[in-house]
Amino acid sequence: MTIAIIGSGNVGGALGRRWARAGHQVIFGSRDPGADDLKKLVAESGANARAATLEDAAKAGEILLFAMPWPPAKQILELLGDLSGKILIDTTNPLKAGLSGLDVGTTTSAAEQVAQWARGAKVVKAFNTVGANVMASPAFGSERPVMFYCGDDSAAKAKVKPLIDELGFDAIDAGPLTQSRTLEPMALLWISLAYQQGQGREIAFKLMRR
Repeated sequence: MTIAIIGSGNVGGALGRRWARAGHQVIFGSRDPGADDLKKLVAESGANARAATLEDAAKAGEILLFAMPWPPAKQILELLGDLSGKILIDTTNPLKAGLSGLDVGTTTSAAEQVAQWARGAKVVKAFNTVGANVMASPAFGSERPVMFYCGDDSAAKAKVKPLIDELGFDAIDAGPLTQSRTLEPMALLWISLAYQQGQGREIAFKLMRR
């Protein structure tokens, strides 16, 4: 599968690196594909990875991982143009400056706004409820941390689920895209526990069954 990483920071880098090593073709999209830090990321990811502009990566990818910060999200998605036929995994959290809260919520979500801006794309929310360090290494002994995902297109979700599973998460379908209104506050809870409550970044959520 060809996966375009739109935003090659901590989250995009961690996930793209792992998918490339797992055998997927990964294109790291960047406003500066020749930057030294991106060259380093591509080299670390192996032979299945390459760099491209944001626009070229979006055109080539079957699945897009949207891992940009929230403030420029609309501008970047408009730059990508028509995304008809693409699956877009939205990782964004609409965090306020200082991590004091969320810019949107309750009656809408970042993912629902992304779905409006990403013209033609089928949006699936995922990879927003833990830090990039856990995405890079989700091993907690014999336990698999949960990764909730949601979206309105069942076929798109069916393609995203294996990408979550193969990284070592317990992929759980949380329902329609409106469930992002629940998942995005979970990210704020993770941040609060990790930083304000002193739990540290090596934490994740678990879904218990009996």
